Amino acid sequence: MKKNYVLMMLLSCLLGPLSAQNKDNKADKEYDSYAYIDAIKTYERMFEKGYKSQDMLLKLANAYYFNGDLENAAKYYKELFAMTKEVSPECYYRFAQSLKSIKEYALADEMMAKFNKENGNDIRAKLAASQKDYLAVIKKNSGRYTIADAGINSPYSDYGPSYYKNKIVFATARDTSGFVKRMDPWTGEGFTNLYESSVTTDGSLELAKQLSRNLNTKFHEATPVFTKDGKRVYFTRNNYLDGKRGKDLNETTLLKIYSAELEGDKWKNCKELPFNSDNYSTAHPALSVDEKTMYFVSDRPGTIGQSDIYKVAINDDGSFGTPENLGSSINTEGRETFPFITEKNELYFASDGHPGLGGLDVFVVKAKQDGTFKDVLNVGEPLNSSKDDFGFIIDFKTKMGYVTSNREGGAGGDDIYKVKEIKPIEYPCEQTMEGLVTDVETKEAVSGAKVSLFDSSYKLLKTVTSNTDGKFDFGQVDCDTKYYIKTEKEAYNTDEISISTADNTGKTVVPISIEKTLKKVTIGDDLAKAFGIKIIYFDLNKADIRPDAALELSKILDVMMQNPTIKIDIRSHTDSRQTEAYNKKLSERRADSTKNWLIQNGIDSSRLTAKGYGESQLVNKCADGVECTEEEHQANRRSEFVIISMK
Repeated sequence: MKKNYVLMMLLSCLLGPLSAQNKDNKADKEYDSYAYIDAIKTYERMFEKGYKSQDMLLKLANAYYFNGDLENAAKYYKELFAMTKEVSPECYYRFAQSLKSIKEYALADEMMAKFNKENGNDIRAKLAASQKDYLAVIKKNSGRYTIADAGINSPYSDYGPSYYKNKIVFATARDTSGFVKRMDPWTGEGFTNLYESSVTTDGSLELAKQLSRNLNTKFHEATPVFTKDGKRVYFTRNNYLDGKRGKDLNETTLLKIYSAELEGDKWKNCKELPFNSDNYSTAHPALSVDEKTMYFVSDRPGTIGQSDIYKVAINDDGSFGTPENLGSSINTEGRETFPFITEKNELYFASDGHPGLGGLDVFVVKAKQDGTFKDVLNVGEPLNSSKDDFGFIIDFKTKMGYVTSNREGGAGGDDIYKVKEIKPIEYPCEQTMEGLVTDVETKEAVSGAKVSLFDSSYKLLKTVTSNTDGKFDFGQVDCDTKYYIKTEKEAYNTDEISISTADNTGKTVVPISIEKTLKKVTIGDDLAKAFGIKIIYFDLNKADIRPDAALELSKILDVMMQNPTIKIDIRSHTDSRQTEAYNKKLSERRADSTKNWLIQNGIDSSRLTAKGYGESQLVNKCADGVECTEEEHQANRRSEFVIISMK
């Protein structure tokens, strides 16, 4: 189920295979006078050539992690941790999750222990600390099920089964319509529709067919739940009704829960539920045994993590109450999703925040008399694996059930398997927090950025959007408290910073700068600045390329390799020490040294010019006779890479 985590950021983490539909990419136009630079791809090519830095490895590891490629994330986190242990607490957690995907559980446990030590208030850390022997617990719970292919899987995604009379209804990206197949640009597969299949005596599923064209549309449908009488269905669909497609502030079509009624043999009166919103996703409905409570998944304001499970009362007249978060006994800073309630009032759900075997695991918890849940239990192997396991349902009477997994050996990305259960505080001061989001390169305000406030344990407290002036306001916050702020914006890299409020009444102002994912450069731009490259430093009185300079030069090299029409002018500078004549010659040697390094590494000399400026263009006050620190002098010993042609 590892699909498009970076492109969809929260949504795919939130809801698994069901994807959002984004707006058309208007940046597909080609401009002859511009070039676009992808830093992540550059870092990958640098790594393959043997270049490494902490910053580079962290960016690569995080990019793979958020894209759901945990095996590659583990690879780069290992490289990062081999170089340094000075990382944020969240890195330990991400590394641990990545290690579980490749079944390196012992090292994963070590990372979780360090995560707990560094950030003991995190719900996931508390869970890990309270369940140090979780693998032993999982092993004890394992062997409760037999598992086998359900018999109806395709080369495409098949997931999210639900009971309907004597049949199973599920979502699939296959297409048996015979018409031209519409493709989801996020998944590369067709949009999912609801299919039904009859159940044989051994739980196998027979040849599937579309449930109803009245429910299926040209967008995604998935995860239905039917009332006992079979006359009403609640299901998940992209924000689309009566031919109208809804979008959030970022022009993204999110997910909503809809209902429909059976009239004759057709589903009619399709409508969305009142607690949906265009600006966050609501999905994966489940009904209690008495059908008076609906459980669902959402990333609505107030959500603890990437997605939480909520419940809402269904009144006798069919109206709905106010949704309630199930709380931290169920929900973590990770993903909780795909709820299912049994006749024994057990809540099954999938999570990657509770200790598990890797990816999403299936967990179960029995409701107390007051309706609350406590003591979550991992159901163990073989139902759970090192991959994603989710969407579990089971018939209390027959002990037969189904689960979705992307484990090895399946027919497609996600497959449905049949299973058989064989064993049964108030502070004395007031603080407010606000800030400004700007572009790292242009320094201009960035509007429409999603800015989220988390407490010290990464519990989501509030999410706001920067206004047209790039400003955001979290309102009142606690004094003398550490927070984390995450900033997200389409076409920008996600940024996260920590901030601590003062212990006295006042206002905490937070400046945030975010960097474009693809950087546009043109003639006259300094490639080093445009690409975020550090200054190419030289040792005093020397023109040799230092190892740290070679690392930075390799970025220039890669950009020029990927853009063969770019020509640059290398401009080398010195500090003011020594005479002007000496510094002029020294800077010329440094410019030539930089140029020669690029030529030796494959750049044609016709694409390079070089000039030394000596001490004539200092970047600070450190002229002759001015007392300065070594650090201030070193800032003047630099190289620039100015684009002079792109033809």
